[in-house]
Amino acid sequence: MDQGSEAGDTAMKWFGPNIGRAGRIVRGLLGITLIIAGAVVSRHSKWCGMALIGVGVFGLFEAARGWCLARACGIRTRL
Repeated sequence: MDQGSEAGDTAMKWFGPNIGRAGRIVRGLLGITLIIAGAVVSRHSKWCGMALIGVGVFGLFEAARGWCLARACGIRTRL
């Protein structure tokens, strides 16, 4: 067997969609909320604001992709 294709198959399974519609909606709303909170907090602390915005953008990525990092690592989530 070709090890390259096995690695590609494993990566596709790991990065494949693993959340449903409800999970995508929750992650999208959470991402928007974190971005807004980051914009507000950045007036007082640039680092905390940037961290919140970064996590919010990642949440939007998860929602758009239908993929959850925690679930990909084997952690069970409710949504």
